Amino acid sequence: MHKKLIAIIMMLTFALVAMAGTAVASDAKKPKFKQFHSIVDYKFVAKYAKMPKPKNAMIIDSRPYKPKYIAGYIPTAVSIPAKDFDKSVAMLPENKDAVIIFYCGGFT
Repeated sequence: MHKKLIAIIMMLTFALVAMAGTAVASDAKKPKFKQFHSIVDYKFVAKYAKMPKPKNAMIIDSRPYKPKYIAGYIPTAVSIPAKDFDKSVAMLPENKDAVIIFYCGGFT
């Protein structure tokens, strides 16, 4: 009886260790975050965040309008929440060479 119980406990322990090993291996295969090649800094955005709004530039706040945008936004920014972007393409500049700066709430 004890031999069977010990054998069952050993098999369960082996199974748990094997499952834990595959979980660690799958975590190691997850790609690391890679920054977008054109992330800009404060100095770059500040050139366009002033009144009167510079020509051929647009700042887009892609956060939800309520409560994020109305709580505060970069001057001259236009609210186009990410979920509504397809419906709002008419708001984008006609000039395809215009500078477009998107910002959001960060990583999710």
